[in-house]
Order: sequence, then structure tokens, then C-alpha cells
Amino acid sequence: MSCLMVERCGAVTFKRSEQNAIHVRMLADGRLSTGHAGVLLAERRGSYPLIDLHILKTSAQQGEVESGNRRKVKRLLSFQRYCHASRLLRGLVPHTPGSLHLLDDDYLGQAGHMLSKVGTWNFDIFLFDRLTNGNSLVTLMCHLFNVYGLIHHFQLDMVKLHRFLGMVQEDYHSQNPYHNAVHAADVTQAMYCYLKEPKLAEQLSPLDVFLGLMAAAAHDVDHPGVNQPFLIKTRHHLASLYQNTSVLESHHWRSTVGMLRESGLLSHLPADMWQDMEQQLGSLILATDISRQNEFLLTFREHLDNQDLDLQLASHRHFMLQIALKCADVCNPCRVWGLSRQWSERVCEEFYRQGDLERKFDLEISPLCNQQADSVPAIQIGFISYIVQPLFLEWYRFTETSLLSQTMMGHLHKNKARWSRLRYAHTHLDTQTHPHIDEPEPEGGGGEGESIP
Repeated sequence: MSCLMVERCGAVTFKRSEQNAIHVRMLADGRLSTGHAGVLLAERRGSYPLIDLHILKTSAQQGEVESGNRRKVKRLLSFQRYCHASRLLRGLVPHTPGSLHLLDDDYLGQAGHMLSKVGTWNFDIFLFDRLTNGNSLVTLMCHLFNVYGLIHHFQLDMVKLHRFLGMVQEDYHSQNPYHNAVHAADVTQAMYCYLKEPKLAEQLSPLDVFLGLMAAAAHDVDHPGVNQPFLIKTRHHLASLYQNTSVLESHHWRSTVGMLRESGLLSHLPADMWQDMEQQLGSLILATDISRQNEFLLTFREHLDNQDLDLQLASHRHFMLQIALKCADVCNPCRVWGLSRQWSERVCEEFYRQGDLERKFDLEISPLCNQQADSVPAIQIGFISYIVQPLFLEWYRFTETSLLSQTMMGHLHKNKARWSRLRYAHTHLDTQTHPHIDEPEPEGGGGEGESIP
């Protein structure tokens, strides 16, 4: 059966019931080989790969109606919850008898208190997600749009804005250990910190801020939890659609455009304006393709060496937004150890799940995805050495050694050293005999009582 593509307002989306474009055949013994497709894809925008049919057949039919109703109720409650939280933050919480409180006032108060410190680098996005009942991305974005006055500046309809953000949050796969809505919220919070850097903040226009925050929030939307090589070697329909080039990033962008148009968020703006905004969003999201890392790093380094960055030029500001988003996307090793380690373990768990899928279907196991051979410390040391550290050294130069950059580099060096000790412990020592190796140590600039930029 071929893949039925539906053109929704010019953005490519796929009809859920007819998405059979992973060209694979599941044999009776559970093996996978190339051939005709027969995979039921459950997500609305349809990138989710390799779902076991024998599992779905027993549960999908009986749970389909209930699942749809749950999603509708969840979206309704999310909207009511946001309205209630907004009233709380403005000091307008109703105390009339019988009023509906979907969340305890104490929890909402804690969430509001956290938002007052959303620009600090030790912001705990995991705690914030719990306090907002899993609505960290929507809550954070609405707050930041208010902080910057973007709703007033672009004359945005609040209902449409919340609808769009709810769609984005819902289209992240919560079953992904790493590429989920909490990661998107974490990247958005980091992006906000970078937008506040004096070198950038003084030059950015409202459009720049709008694009930066939107790209951060949607940069991994509908991520399937596997990487591009996996999609290519399984002949996934997205790999075919985007000709094996920036497959995931192109899908994240086109999905975002589809939701923008579906929600009508920018429909009141002149056509040339919203079309330009869509294209710039694409340019930002596509910049997160890790295969283009050296391309951006070399250009960034040349600009700094030549001292020719002119942030009064829109093109140079856009380039710096690309760099800021790339930094925000891979900034986990620059966080305090407690947060950094959680993210590291989550991303490695996602790698290992892909490796398990590849092993199950007799595919070559991708690099970093073999749990027996690739340890978390080893993966993180390589990631820091070859991806994170070179990029943040240039960011450090750009910000002229700002306080935030100093804080991030301090955490980066400490976390790399700690992963090195853990790798040594896993390789050469019995950790039960030497428990001190993984004992917490003081985190400079990361304590509860310290003021962090």
C-alpha cells in the first residue's frame, strides 16, 4: 500500500490511517527485511517507525476511541490549567466556594516562583515539568511571549497561540527518553538565557526573539526516537521524501509549518511576512542538523577571527540565532551535574533502544547504540570533546567571557572530568569497592543559594 500524502495548507502532512511507507516486511520469526510495507503508524504526523503489529492488534482497536477521547480531554484541561495558572501569576486566583482548581494552589505557586527565575542557568526543567503537570513547554512559551511583549507586538490571538503550542507539545513523543517535550522546554529555556546575553540582547528585534523561541520550542517536534541513518536504511518514507538529507530536521520544520497554518496563528499577518517567518524558522531548525556542525563552527570561527560580525545586519543576527539554537540544543554538558547527568542517561537510553531495534531485526547496529560496547561515560566524553566543547569555546569568545559563559564552561570542564572518572571506574575498578568515585562534589556556581546568570 502506498503512502497517502495530504497537502494541508501547503505543508506536507500524512494521513495516519494510510502511512505504510517504511519499506519493510516483518517475517514470522520476527525478523525485518526490505520489501513491502505493513506498519501501522500511530502518531498524527506519522514519523513513528517500526511498531510491532502483533502488539497493536491486541490493543489498538479497543483503545482507539478511548485514546482519542483522552487526548481531547487532556487538551481541554491543559487550556483550563493554563488559564488558571495565568490568573495565579497575575494575582487573580478566584477563591469563591466551589471554584475549579485543577492543580493545587501550592504547586501552582511553586511553578510561578520558578518562572520568576526562568533566566537562571540552574533552572530545573524536570521539576518545572512536574509542577506544571507535564505542560512545561506550553507554560514556558506563554510566559516568555508575555515577558517579551510578543503577543501585543504581533497582535497574536491567545486562543490560537495556546492551540498552536498545545499541538507542538502534544506532537512530541512522551515515550522518547530524550527527544520529548521536556527537552524542547529545556532548549527553549537555554535559548532564553542566550537571548539575554548583552552582545545579543541589545541588537535583537522582536521578530528575532519570536523566531528564536519558536524554533527552540519546535526544533525536534514529532521526533521518532531514532536517527537519520536508521530512517535511511529502513527506507522510511521521510528519508525518501527529503532525499536522505537533513531528514529529521526537515520534518520538524514542515510539521511546525503545518501546525502554524492549522492553528491560524499568523494568518492575520501579510502573506509575505508570514511566509518569510516560515522560511526563517526552517533555516533555524535545519541548522540543528549535527552533520552540519563543522560547517557552522568554521563560519562562526572565521567571523570571530575577522571580527566582522555586524549584528545590525539582519543576516548576521539570523546566523547568531542559528548558533544560539545549536548551543541550546547541545548544552546539557554545560548544566549542573545533577541535570546534566539525567540528560546524558536519557539520550543514551534512546540510543540503546535504537540499537535493540536494530539487533532485533538483524540490522547493523549504529555507532553509540550498542549498550554492551558503548558506555554512557564513553559516549558523553566523545560528545563533549568533539561537539560541545569546540562550539562553546567559540560562543565563549563571542560573548566576551560573559558571566553565563564562564559558568557554562566551568560546568563543562567539571562534568567532563567526572565522566572520565566514571569511565575509569567502570573499566578498571569495582565501584562497590570504591564508592567515593561517584560521590557528589561541590558545584561551583550551581548551588541553591548562589546567584547564577
